[in-house]
Amino acid sequence: MASNGNNDSFSVAFESNSKWRRNLAELKPELFEKLGKGQSPEILWIGCADSRCPETTILGLQPGDIFCHRNIANILVPTDLNSLSVIQYAVQYLKVKHIIVCGHTSCGGIAAALANKKLGLIDTWLMPLRHLRQQNLKMLEELPEKERGLKMVDLNVRRSVSVLLENPVVIDAMVERGMQVHGVIYDVGSGELNELDITEDDELVAERQKAFKVAE
Repeated sequence: MASNGNNDSFSVAFESNSKWRRNLAELKPELFEKLGKGQSPEILWIGCADSRCPETTILGLQPGDIFCHRNIANILVPTDLNSLSVIQYAVQYLKVKHIIVCGHTSCGGIAAALANKKLGLIDTWLMPLRHLRQQNLKMLEELPEKERGLKMVDLNVRRSVSVLLENPVVIDAMVERGMQVHGVIYDVGSGELNELDITEDDELVAERQKAFKVAE
């Protein structure tokens, strides 16, 4: 069978795996044996499926360091069983110490939500972004195009953080063992990671806990 671009790409990736495995085994000879026995990551990463945003590479960490969930435009909604399952497993069973929600510059999902293009099934997934745009329409339309996209990335991360903070499992972990939630934005053009200020006053935190915390 004649090779094509896809087969060539796969072959390169497969060869790279062999080199990566050998190099890592030399640098950290105990790592694969340790990973074979289980995982104990301290970070849950919730990010975008974009190929330019590999969480372990961005953070300079190793296999086993990060439990992750990625989807188009790092959207979190309180009814998505996929993300809810990941969050519960990471928080309740793996006992992660940090949850990071990461948005990024030049996000195709953000651009699609701002452009009103018909995309089919993806339109349904992007609905939370369109709602977010509607809620902030006047402010967004007053911004230049590039800043508009960046602002939507910011708003989207903050919205996903809010969804996390309303999750009873997350609330319990924050109260009982000090787990922390972070919102960050990754610049794909520079590799820089910037943390958003998501600090809240004690009254708001108490009100949220009263509204969303559930008893067994």
